[in-house]
Amino acid sequence: MLRSATNAPPRPGRQRLPTLATVTRRPLLTAEDVTVSFGRDPVLDQVTAGLLEGDRIGVVGRNGGGKSTLLRVLSGQLPPNTGRVVAARDLRVGVLEQDPEPVRNTVGPHVIGDRAEHDWAADPQAREVLTELVGGFDDQALGRSLLTLSGGERRRVDLARLLLLELDVLVLDEPTNHLDVESISWLAEHLVARRGLSLITVTHDRWFLDAVTDRTWEVVRGEVQQYDGGYSAYVLAKAERARQQTAEWARRNNLLRKELAWLRRGPPARTSKPKFRIDAANELIAAEPPPRDAADLVAFASARLGKKVIEVSDAQLSVGNRTLIDRLTWSVGPGDRIGLVGVNGAGKTSLVRMLLGDLAPVAGRVVHGSTVRGAILSQHLEELDPKLRLLQSVEEVATRVELGKGRELSASQLCERLGFGPDLQWTPVGDLSGGQRRRLQLTRLLMAGPNVLVLDEPTNDFDVETLAAVEDLLDTFAGTLLVISHDRYFLERVCDRFVALLGDGRLRDLPGGVEEYLRLRHAQVERATRVAEGTSPTAKSKSPDASAATGALTAAQQRAARKELAKWERVLQRAEDEVERLHAQVVEHATDYARLSELQAELALVQQRKAEAEEAWLAAAEALDG
Repeated sequence: MLRSATNAPPRPGRQRLPTLATVTRRPLLTAEDVTVSFGRDPVLDQVTAGLLEGDRIGVVGRNGGGKSTLLRVLSGQLPPNTGRVVAARDLRVGVLEQDPEPVRNTVGPHVIGDRAEHDWAADPQAREVLTELVGGFDDQALGRSLLTLSGGERRRVDLARLLLLELDVLVLDEPTNHLDVESISWLAEHLVARRGLSLITVTHDRWFLDAVTDRTWEVVRGEVQQYDGGYSAYVLAKAERARQQTAEWARRNNLLRKELAWLRRGPPARTSKPKFRIDAANELIAAEPPPRDAADLVAFASARLGKKVIEVSDAQLSVGNRTLIDRLTWSVGPGDRIGLVGVNGAGKTSLVRMLLGDLAPVAGRVVHGSTVRGAILSQHLEELDPKLRLLQSVEEVATRVELGKGRELSASQLCERLGFGPDLQWTPVGDLSGGQRRRLQLTRLLMAGPNVLVLDEPTNDFDVETLAAVEDLLDTFAGTLLVISHDRYFLERVCDRFVALLGDGRLRDLPGGVEEYLRLRHAQVERATRVAEGTSPTAKSKSPDASAATGALTAAQQRAARKELAKWERVLQRAEDEVERLHAQVVEHATDYARLSELQAELALVQQRKAEAEEAWLAAAEALDG
């Protein structure tokens, strides 16, 4: 019997025997000849696949290809049209859904269940999960109503709840959404440490896939193709399969040409040919593989960059009363590919806007080279008119694009080469999926021919295959690239240099890349913890009188300051999630002017609250450091 984790109580202390290579692992979930259709074409077509005890499976594929459907079928949430799913007896399955049902409860009971406070409070794993995903385990963090949480906060709370349950199988649909680089790294370490837990996950975060999975399923054209290893091993295996298929197709095409040539020879009457030869030729023609459904990426023309691109001299960047960056001197050169990471609210987006000239520094200066043409791919899609057809949206920017060497393409030809077929070109932009609109946005951006390109969270709404296509496109970009992203794989794939904003007003070079950033953040958190607990060597060496004389905080004041900082971090995260939600609604209601006016007024209020929260967060951070 398959039991949902919704009502499964935590069962601490359950023992598992180690899985040895010589021991046969029992099947936990098995799909047998499963077919699922929502229209004319099946999403899953006679799929047979199974999850064994100890498996860690990553599911990849194109948006709309059936990945989430496969997870829902395996977890018992969606019955298949034909076939069946067999579950091990008394199997405990926990599912992280993309769109959970609203629940009238507070965070504490939802996450912890009916465990006594002395039980979970004494459990280091419970405290760690609550700290990392919920924001703490005090009354303020646990007393919030689920109905007041943003979508991102609700997903983090649901994930925390699942991690505190004793499960056999954990099913995660896009678990890294709304998590930053540090939280994703923590989640990977946590899941790797829980070796008794079987896992199946859909995510576009390829670093996370490599970190936690040892098998990969690709959902393509209704089938599930299985590979050993994580994402990197899957890419290598798929390349090898493609190489073998290419050789096989070459042999088939050669045979096909011979058979067709034979059919053309001699009398035209089909009855004069041996039937087995006619049947063989028809089979070859019928089995001809379909054309590859992937983007054909082109190199866009761009103005040539000179030696000077962007020079920043002693610049100070402030928002309201808050100083984000103080006395920055920095040079961005031609062909630089820079990844920018940092804590939420540290000013990453404001920094790149200052570099492009959209935001002026309050002191110092920013100088651009004479040939610089900058463009930014923002986190939101508000600049796309939902009433326009896709082709019209592209032609708004340019009707033709130069490819170099005297070659050019019309907007329609370019759309087709970028994966938008003739039928899709006449689809209203408002009817496109999130991934298609992001791809359209990037296409429009590149058609304008920028030579300095800023990408702010470019991986949102992209599936793994589209991400690979975007990376391939960026490989051909000859200009300067600045990228803000929580997707570690994407950053390390397209960038050569890394810098960080840690919330202290300074921009730091990271010769060690993202790994060095995580070490710096870990050390920063440890220092704050030591100060808050009054255990830092400096604090211990000071007498009470010396502390008072220098203005240092007492242990009680430090704990209060740390609590205040955590509170404003949660408020800031909620505000950011709310801004993202409202931007999405603005796009959705673009033709309803009355509703649009209401949303814009609401958005202005939320953005004001966000600015106030940023100022309060900075004040709390300064109080803790001081």
